[in-house]
Amino acid sequence: MTQPRKIRMGMVGGGHGAFIGAVHRIAANIDGQVELVCGAFSSDSDRSKASGKDLFLPEDRCYSDYATMMTAEKSLPEGERMDFVAIVTPNHVHFPVAKAALEAGFHVLSDKPATLNLAEAQELAALVEKTGLKYGLTHNYTGYPMVKQARALVRNGELGTIRKVVVEYPQGWLATPVEKENNKQASWRTDPEKSGAAGCIGDIGTHAENLAEYISGLQIEELAADLTRFVDGRMLDDDGSVLLRFAGGAKGILYASQVSVGEENSLTIRVYGEKGGLEWHQMEPNTLLVHRLGEPTQIQRTGNDYLDSSSTDHARIPPGHPEGYLEAFANLYRNFAADIASDLLGTEAPPYASDYPTVSDGVRGMAFIQAVVESSSNNAAWTKLPL
Repeated sequence: MTQPRKIRMGMVGGGHGAFIGAVHRIAANIDGQVELVCGAFSSDSDRSKASGKDLFLPEDRCYSDYATMMTAEKSLPEGERMDFVAIVTPNHVHFPVAKAALEAGFHVLSDKPATLNLAEAQELAALVEKTGLKYGLTHNYTGYPMVKQARALVRNGELGTIRKVVVEYPQGWLATPVEKENNKQASWRTDPEKSGAAGCIGDIGTHAENLAEYISGLQIEELAADLTRFVDGRMLDDDGSVLLRFAGGAKGILYASQVSVGEENSLTIRVYGEKGGLEWHQMEPNTLLVHRLGEPTQIQRTGNDYLDSSSTDHARIPPGHPEGYLEAFANLYRNFAADIASDLLGTEAPPYASDYPTVSDGVRGMAFIQAVVESSSNNAAWTKLPL
């Protein structure tokens, strides 16, 4: 499918001093299908305009706030205005920006978690359904080719009935109270007014939850959680251990920690069925280990012809060339842009166009957070996801 033009993106957040905004912009650019045309890059008007200037945007498309941006962009001719907005702010701003964008007629691609709490997520889902607009959520780890391969192996029945899912996401960067040392990324993530009811479990635990459900094809129904604040004075959890019960009877273990000294981004998942298992490590993303009952462990690698088409559709370069975090992120942008482009063309979308996390994943993520916090406050009592 050939797009008639690039899909035009606006951005809220991601100005000077932000981390994830630059990642989004790089990811959006990799396939040449998306163009940044405007933004409200900071709640500080001067910083927003300075950030836009550094990105070579016209001054009149660098807005002082997101509300002004929505009104101004909506008033532009259809051939000039943005097609969707990327939301790259702290958590508490996700919902109001998404709501304003949808009400103004713009598609939304938001950083995770979708909202500050479950009530907002449910309201957001209703708004997406009402408007008929597209909403994507950047659970970027689902964009890796070998994650697609793992999912295909499960879907094709090669592991048999799934029995066990073990997912862990340890980091060590919050092992000390860096939020008290003018660390911008730490300060909002440990502030309940900006992060929500959970810290570590909301920041990276939701990635683990989403990946477990994406690969296994199963939904978490019930959990028992133990959250801890190891660093003195910290307002939100920095470590969590969760037992999981999935629909259909599978059991699971989820561990997320930001005080695991020495760990970087060691997201790992293992899935075991009655006939086999698999293992994937985010820090070695081009390799998938596949175990089959009574056979030697098999190593599968990104980009090879023996892989499922859902995996090869998301690989860009020949086998043996590293593909990583930015390329996985870019896959979500490519797929989302293709989905929007199919509407613009009125033609059938490519098979990968709908393969990105949606508002339903956002609702499930917020339900997971709420259930984890409730369970932990009740001495790890088994708690159903409030869905």
